[in-house]
Amino acid sequence: MFKQLKKNLKKDFSKFQHQKIALLGDSSTQFLAQSIRGIGYEFELNLDLWETGFNQIERQILDLSSELYEYNPDIIIIYHSSHKLLQKFNKTSIEERIFFADKELSNLVSLFQTLKSNISAKIIYYNFTEINDGIFGNFSSQIETSFIYQLRKLNFELSNHSIRNKNIFICDISTIQNKYGKDLFFQPSIYINTEMVLSIEILPHIAKYTVDIINALNGKIKKCVILDLDNTLWGGVIGDDGLENIEIGSLGIGKAFTEFQYWIKSLKNRGIILAVCSKNSELIAKTPFENHPDMILRLDDISVFVANWNNKADNIRHIQKILNIGFDSMVFLDDNPFERNIVRENIPEICVPEIPEDPAEYLDYLYSLNLFETVSFSELDGERTKQYQIESIRAEYQQNFTNEESFLESLKMVSVVEEFNKFNIPRVAQLSQRSNQYNLRTLRYTENDVENLSKSKSHKTFSFTLEDKFGDNGLICVVILAKEDKETLFIENWFMSCRVLKRNMENFVLNSIIDYALNNNFRVLKGEYIPTSKNEMVKLHYQNLGFIFVSNYWTLDIKTHIKKQTYITVK
Repeated sequence: MFKQLKKNLKKDFSKFQHQKIALLGDSSTQFLAQSIRGIGYEFELNLDLWETGFNQIERQILDLSSELYEYNPDIIIIYHSSHKLLQKFNKTSIEERIFFADKELSNLVSLFQTLKSNISAKIIYYNFTEINDGIFGNFSSQIETSFIYQLRKLNFELSNHSIRNKNIFICDISTIQNKYGKDLFFQPSIYINTEMVLSIEILPHIAKYTVDIINALNGKIKKCVILDLDNTLWGGVIGDDGLENIEIGSLGIGKAFTEFQYWIKSLKNRGIILAVCSKNSELIAKTPFENHPDMILRLDDISVFVANWNNKADNIRHIQKILNIGFDSMVFLDDNPFERNIVRENIPEICVPEIPEDPAEYLDYLYSLNLFETVSFSELDGERTKQYQIESIRAEYQQNFTNEESFLESLKMVSVVEEFNKFNIPRVAQLSQRSNQYNLRTLRYTENDVENLSKSKSHKTFSFTLEDKFGDNGLICVVILAKEDKETLFIENWFMSCRVLKRNMENFVLNSIIDYALNNNFRVLKGEYIPTSKNEMVKLHYQNLGFIFVSNYWTLDIKTHIKKQTYITVK
């Protein structure tokens, strides 16, 4: 696999998104750098990767005139190896070993703080893979002065630190070693002769995990799982075998399907949208969800349920239109290789895993793919399924109206307009990472970025919720204004959930911005549209709102602008 990644390095990256990455390691990282860049090609990323010299992590970070700061990367990857950590531990006195993890964490926090104060880059930090030096045997986990105890403590405290500091993202290479084994992960003879800790065989897997985080930071995430039913969610064919004879529960192969459903349910609770696409009679297909006592998934877990005898590719296109998300944010799971190939051929953007023939192997295989990487999570994510279900009811209700104005007025829409605060920061960051279509400049923000903006005196921030008589959509729009001078406000970013299209929300948002501008004596509102492959739908956003295009920017004279009517009131 590493050879294939090296071949990728000779291909044309110029058409892909460019990103500056710095790689800092305390051991040889040349082949790791090649692997990361090679994997990047497969995800259409042009990773301009700068690699520091051997064992220069601390110098590059602490010396503010170093090459690292001159390069000014978007993302910094840091790799401290467990083997170097063990060398340091062995040089520590017996009395001091009980404080080893605390001291190492303190050193790392100091490095992170230096970076945070001097550069805006996100940090990806590889956690420590386990090495048991055998000094205490199994008793190592019970004695605080053993290396394995201190290493595990350090990993735990690193995770806690990353929870409190939202600009740091842990790449869990310890999990990779657990899966593939230490013998594949680390080869002693190569390490002794080359200082290369990571084996050639393991590099593609570490590179993939690393690029997964980079993709999530860029908003390239999976939002939806589309599920086949027969022999995917349960064993057997519901139409032929009947409700009593499908395989699900705690016995035999039914246990595999039950555990698979528990995993799918957990994804739904995390905010992943669930849809069903089955060749079946809808009435029969829904029967297990409604009546089987061992089913974990129920109909209220499913946002879109499509069961008919049509082509699955066509049905998936129908699901995509309802959800209004990109095909590249969908995963299709089907036990039938013929159906998988039909979907791949007709919708190449969608992810279609080649799941194993044996249902007992479904989960381990899907775990290994790490399909649902994320860099944020909010408690509101679990409401996403309900929001999409309500949207389908709302769409059906709209059919009763002959004009849009009457429909909008009947919704009785209200919005909470707030600045960024400690309660909405996670959702603001998440919306920036998930919004691709209605995103004027496609800038991504971590929670740390959003927190800094909330404190910035040179910015004004807005968040908007939307609620109507059918339900609450939650936080659905964000605007960030930069105060260019005493008269001009620059719209640094404007992004919105596609769930609320055609509700006049953009007019309501502009009216709110203008109210702020007038109250603070600003005269000009200035905006920019940066095109991407996904945001063409907002190409005419500013034009439609009355802005005039001047010298690469859209401008609006605030005092002469006439506000547009909306059917949204401030809550």
